Amino acid sequence: MNVQKSFISHNNANENSETAGTLFLVGTPIGNLEDMTYRAIRTLREADLIAAEDTRQTRKLLTHFEISTRLVSYHEHNKQASGSELIRLLEEGQQIALVSDAGLPAISDPGADLVRAAVERDINVVPIPGANAALSALIVSGLSTERFFFAGFPPRDKKSLNDWLDQMNNQEGTILCYESPHRIQKTLSAILQAWGNRRIVMARELTKRHEEIARGTVEECIAWLEKQPPLGEYCLLIEGIDAVESGVYGESGAGRHSDAAWWSNLELEAHVNHYESITGNRKEAMKRAASDRGMSKRDVYNIIMKKDD
Repeated sequence: MNVQKSFISHNNANENSETAGTLFLVGTPIGNLEDMTYRAIRTLREADLIAAEDTRQTRKLLTHFEISTRLVSYHEHNKQASGSELIRLLEEGQQIALVSDAGLPAISDPGADLVRAAVERDINVVPIPGANAALSALIVSGLSTERFFFAGFPPRDKKSLNDWLDQMNNQEGTILCYESPHRIQKTLSAILQAWGNRRIVMARELTKRHEEIARGTVEECIAWLEKQPPLGEYCLLIEGIDAVESGVYGESGAGRHSDAAWWSNLELEAHVNHYESITGNRKEAMKRAASDRGMSKRDVYNIIMKKDD
């Protein structure tokens, strides 16, 4: 059991905190520099060193705020060697601030590995809150914020992407993920095939001059991207199955059950055949059809096999 008391005297802190330093996770702007907090600036100035995902990008930020703290590199390709050195410095009492290129560190970046290593060694890890692209997109999306699931970046290859979609098919809350401009159209097409024409939101360039938030159905967003070539990294938000089934968006929205349950007028065999044409795998097709209909895979198999006989 590890209980961290971040801001009490050393006499009441964990055993290692008398000698160890602190790892500060510092949120930085996702575009607009005015989103930098006073606490973040002070922390970066007072730290013994700053570990950055991209030192060139972070150096621009430090220059703007006249911060002269020593800067070191910590990213996906050097995280093992650099991470070990940062842990050593923390154990010696150094105060280290970790930043990503933009937003909160340790979310879909190697900072999570450094945090895990620090926690394992009873080193205090303190959050310095700031901007986050996914949550910023969520609160302006118009989709449900009561429950949500952050899924990072969707897999690149087709099979892994289909598996990913299958795993989250019945996710009840709003689904949040990131996607690159050269993959967004392929991902939307896969979502349409797997989940139907759900209501989604595409947000890009948040807090910047060209901030854009596109709200609509999957089909509408695909059509939009055909006319407006994708630019910049996207925050993609997809309504969850609870919103789809309850029809919370009424007759004017794509959250209607009739839109999402695209298979409702299909016979079970046609439903399975649809997925087989996409995946090329009969077993996988039965699994997906069973998930859509709330049936067991065995029941679907038995019904299909009887018809085949």
